[in-house]
Amino acid sequence: MTLAVLGEGAPSALLKDPRWVLSGARNVEDYARWAGNLCGMACLKMVLAARTGKAVPIMDLAMGCRDYGGYVEEPDGRIKGLIYAPFVYFVRDRFGMNTRVVTGVSAADIADILAQSEFFVASVHHSIRWPETEPPARGGHLVLVTALDENTIRFHNPSGHIDATRENVEMPLDIFDKFFAGRGIAIDR
Repeated sequence: MTLAVLGEGAPSALLKDPRWVLSGARNVEDYARWAGNLCGMACLKMVLAARTGKAVPIMDLAMGCRDYGGYVEEPDGRIKGLIYAPFVYFVRDRFGMNTRVVTGVSAADIADILAQSEFFVASVHHSIRWPETEPPARGGHLVLVTALDENTIRFHNPSGHIDATRENVEMPLDIFDKFFAGRGIAIDR
């Protein structure tokens, strides 16, 4: 997504995103309808690229996950998901990766998760890209955690609006914790 589109903030702004054609969507309207629900697929896309060197179109991932029940299209057009358990089955079946849902953990527990797993897809509030703010809630957005070193966590944020809030973001663990919902998906080595 371009910075201009993110800055505009309205779903209709997605209709102006010139990169929609890379998504694999049938048309720009479909892309705009799905875009707000694709953070989990963006995390999966990053994992697949790291492991295979190939970029899978994000909508191909989303439609595959939808077929497993990881997304539900409501009659009014809204999209419900990412639903973790079906996502886990989708990733295991389609890509042969051992994944598991993790709940009831603190940010500090992520160190133990990463001792066993290569990645952790963490549920955080989307305002994590502004770490100085106090989030109104926890969860609702997914980031890909790649490392935790003492009191600093490193992650990729699909909705980061600049490189510093998108790629290899390093954040004190206590700051991350105020956005973290205590759940996510571990992806093993």
